[in-house]
Amino acid sequence: MPSRRAVLVGSVGVLAAGAVGAAAGVYEGVLPGRPQLQDLLGLNGEAGRVPDVAPADVEVGSFVSGRRGGVETGFTVVSPLGAAAGLPVVVALHGRGSDHRSLVGPRFRIERFLQDHVDRGGTPFAIATVDGGQSYWHERPSGEDAGAMVVEEFLPLLAERGLRAGPTDRIGLLGWSMGGYGALRLAGQLGPGRVAAVCAVSPAMWDDPGDASRSGFADAAEYERFTVQGRQEDLDGIPVRVDCGTGDRFYRAVEGYVDDFPSAAEVISTFEPGAHDPDYWRRMIPSELDFLGEHLSGQG
Repeated sequence: MPSRRAVLVGSVGVLAAGAVGAAAGVYEGVLPGRPQLQDLLGLNGEAGRVPDVAPADVEVGSFVSGRRGGVETGFTVVSPLGAAAGLPVVVALHGRGSDHRSLVGPRFRIERFLQDHVDRGGTPFAIATVDGGQSYWHERPSGEDAGAMVVEEFLPLLAERGLRAGPTDRIGLLGWSMGGYGALRLAGQLGPGRVAAVCAVSPAMWDDPGDASRSGFADAAEYERFTVQGRQEDLDGIPVRVDCGTGDRFYRAVEGYVDDFPSAAEVISTFEPGAHDPDYWRRMIPSELDFLGEHLSGQG
């Protein structure tokens, strides 16, 4: 008959093994709680650092958007130092809770990343970002349509105002979270004739339409109407890059989205340690700008 000590030691071993198994289940996505566990264990990798370079030029303006219900809509254009007019354009879509100022704020400092990209020999281009509200860049029941605003109002404005951003008949698209979803959706709408490449970072998407953010989708039906999931063929002919951290709450849905592209599709994806936060996003920016620059220059 085993001693009481042996029984206790055995019980502790079983509990420890169970805890390890549960942790592994969470990490592998079998059980809920992966983002919280990965953050708690410090498994999200190093925080991205802002390059120590002089910032690129920043131009700020606004216009009244009819497509957003007549609201004053701010925008920012970032261009490399000393660059001539007529630069290729990347339209960058912000995430929920942000606006056009976010990219040049402390969370991103995209003006330094863009200048660093050019200093390293990358293709010069302008990054243009605009207020999209919180509507997930598609038509809402209210009539607001931030996606249509980008295409019908913002792109023509960039061409008309004589900013350093050049022709907008062929652009790059970049977005984070809500904006990552929006970039994929707009790229699919515009097609390969107008989109040189699209980069979606931590794109917001849900396997269960009922879980979708109520900020941008009134119900499951609205999400299913405007989802990019299951519509990968809309991006045929467009180079696509998708980045998502393994500690991101959208990780599994994004992974499934990437897996569902046709085998012949031109898709690059990365899934490395990182959360749904600026620490991860800053780490990924240099390679994302390189990707966009290569395709805007025709070298990709």
